[in-house]
Amino acid sequence: MLIVSGPGVDSTSGPSEPAGSPEDELRRVRRKVITRALLLAVSAVCLYLLAPSILQVFASIDDLAQVNPLWFPLILGLQAASFACIWVLQRLALRTDGWFPVATSQLAGNAFSRVVPGGAAAGVALQYRMLASAGVPTARAASSLTAVSLLITGVVLALPVLAIPAILGGTPVESGLVRAAWLGLLVFVVMVGLGAVLLFSVRTLEILASGVQWIVNKVRRRQAITDLPARLLGERALIKATLQSRWWEALLAAVGRSMFDYASLLVALLAVGANPNPSLVLLAYVASQVLAMIPITPGGLGFVEAGLTATLALAGVPAALAVVATLAYRLASYWIPLLAGLVAMGLFRYRQRLGVV
Repeated sequence: MLIVSGPGVDSTSGPSEPAGSPEDELRRVRRKVITRALLLAVSAVCLYLLAPSILQVFASIDDLAQVNPLWFPLILGLQAASFACIWVLQRLALRTDGWFPVATSQLAGNAFSRVVPGGAAAGVALQYRMLASAGVPTARAASSLTAVSLLITGVVLALPVLAIPAILGGTPVESGLVRAAWLGLLVFVVMVGLGAVLLFSVRTLEILASGVQWIVNKVRRRQAITDLPARLLGERALIKATLQSRWWEALLAAVGRSMFDYASLLVALLAVGANPNPSLVLLAYVASQVLAMIPITPGGLGFVEAGLTATLALAGVPAALAVVATLAYRLASYWIPLLAGLVAMGLFRYRQRLGVV
């Protein structure tokens, strides 16, 4: 996922509860402390269990040094384009012309969400406060961040649908960067078309949601879900109300965000000498995005490394190359943005003191 600043948005958060008695306040504080302590404990256990996968990825840094350095500017450039798409999308949702507060708050919130266990909500809260201090109306900031998160998450979760026909049809996907780029362009066009249909065709969304609901109920065999179509229609209404007539620009930006990120993973694989099937890599990419949404370790740390190397191996990438490619991809998509977020926060605070944010 993904949040606008990290893996997700806590759209359920609202105004704080009115103050009660001192005993009630003490109980609320105690619950918060216990919850955070448990979350930290679970994160520590997960990181301990996932440590071999993390260490295996970083132990391949010597192998990364053997990769042609000309590949790295392309990987970083694709990641920069992915972040730029988020900024475009947020500017449209916020209905603002300013680039600086949107870009710096998103980078800072994204970085914060990736250093705090379960930090998606914390990252959004930080961006919300930064936007509010930059003069963005608080109600607009809250609804916009929620709508953007829903749109980006919907695009990511829809991507596997496009890989399934090629896989089921057994059509071999030709290798090479040019062929992968053509496939990416095709996926981009189809995703925009599909997103436009879902935004404007109530009946199509209802049919799709009903089908997903039926499948989930068959698989889970527990308490049946009955309100998925209504919930998706409500989220669709929020997105449309927030983006208004500029929905097509927002849809292009949301699809572009995922496609540039996916392309950076493809380039990382090509850089290490892998010969990947782009359709299968697309599935591995979506799996890594879902793993990043797990609110246990910061930014899915460990889960993504372990999951991405395993799914890339299932996609036909040799295990050794999958580990090196994962390292290159995570350096560009996870670790370098942490530094960028720190710099963005410093620049925002500096300009804020000058009164020019």
